[in-house]
Amino acid sequence: MNLIKRNENFAEWYTQVGNNAKLFTYADVKGTINYLPNGWKIWELIKESLDKKLQAYGAQNVQLPLFIKASEFAKEASHIDGFAPEVFTVTKIGNEVLSDALYIRPTSEVLFSQLFKSEVRSYNDLPVKYNQWCSVYRAEKNTKPFLRGCEFFWHELHCLFSNAQEAIEYTLAIHELYNDFLRDVCYLPVLSGKKTEGEKFAGAVETYTREVWSQDGQCIQTGTSHFLGQNFSKMYDIKFQTQDNNFAHPYYTSHGITTRIIGDLIVVHGDDKGLVLPFEIAPTQIAILTILGNKEPKVLEKAKEIANELESYRVNVDTSDDSFGYKISRQEACGTPFSIVIGPKDLENNTCILVSRDDGVKHTVSFDQIKQTIKQEKMEYFKRMYNKANEHLQTSIIETNTLEQFKENVKNAKISLCYWGGDELDEKKIKELTGASPRCVKEELTNSDKVCFFTNKPAKQLVYFARAY
Repeated sequence: MNLIKRNENFAEWYTQVGNNAKLFTYADVKGTINYLPNGWKIWELIKESLDKKLQAYGAQNVQLPLFIKASEFAKEASHIDGFAPEVFTVTKIGNEVLSDALYIRPTSEVLFSQLFKSEVRSYNDLPVKYNQWCSVYRAEKNTKPFLRGCEFFWHELHCLFSNAQEAIEYTLAIHELYNDFLRDVCYLPVLSGKKTEGEKFAGAVETYTREVWSQDGQCIQTGTSHFLGQNFSKMYDIKFQTQDNNFAHPYYTSHGITTRIIGDLIVVHGDDKGLVLPFEIAPTQIAILTILGNKEPKVLEKAKEIANELESYRVNVDTSDDSFGYKISRQEACGTPFSIVIGPKDLENNTCILVSRDDGVKHTVSFDQIKQTIKQEKMEYFKRMYNKANEHLQTSIIETNTLEQFKENVKNAKISLCYWGGDELDEKKIKELTGASPRCVKEELTNSDKVCFFTNKPAKQLVYFARAY
């Protein structure tokens, strides 16, 4: 399982990691992939964990159609303008040319708006919090497995509220839920904040984001929470009867996390041996590797005994005839958090060897202490992985006051934290000039004497800038 080094060719390393871990293979249509059992299992575990958290915030799961009428999609002008270049369009069914083309959903605000219009009648029907797990389709030009594809999977949560305050509070609550989920389940530190005007979701009043920082010095937008105001409810004529017998348009929010998160795990945690997975979402959490297991029945018997003792975890006993070297490299490539090694000599000593995937450290553990040791070590495993990723993020942030320093930061794959007073046009100029874009707002400024590093206008925000996938 030879693997190119990250510092030699990061893009090729990324692909090799995914292939060696058997996460995916390329499909026939550009920008699409086949999710292999290991890759899909990671997504299922993410889905299971996140779905519980969303339901605790009142989300109810539904399933909506794949197709949207072009005439319906066009009602919200800024929305269609934002997605028009990426939309897959069906113009014929058999030999019949459609008078109203069908769009294959790039996102589902339109579909949910149509549903809400038929579901919501009174203030008693609010709030509504509907979530679906599905795939969406966007015609991306530059594709990369998981990180950017023409088809990806996600959850999308769509909600209606009777007033703006409730909607904004819920938008921020899901934003914080995502932050906690990315930290506690995926071990991912993030830049967290509001998007600038030029970067927010098409049709949104405000967009809140989390930006993951890759080892190659690029940000990855991972999970967004949108306050959509009344834009969609007005366009699609969604109304409810208020307590005082008037009629009003509800306030809309939407939220989502995608299979891009699998790519995040690779680029943040991966090393020169392969994938390194968080314990909570690893398809195999503990691998038990036997030395001479097929020739020493007592070794195999002990391995199965330990597997039974650890039945609350996802445990795999490798009973193959492969060499021990190959067995351990396979677990390293797949990112298995812990490997337990047992051989004839270990039986004599009543011990086994516990190997941590993240740092390769080996611990000699007595058989009667293995369950307690795993419980302790998985907490240390989280701390080491999260702290390592967070140190890389924090040491990459450079407070920047000049365009020259900004350009140097981009060249050196760093994040620029800048005072900003520009507009959407200035954002485009920055990106054209340097390749970097505003990732999120760290802080809104009032009565500040700071000036924008790019325009010399009064600064309105403190903003993170970086290159992005």
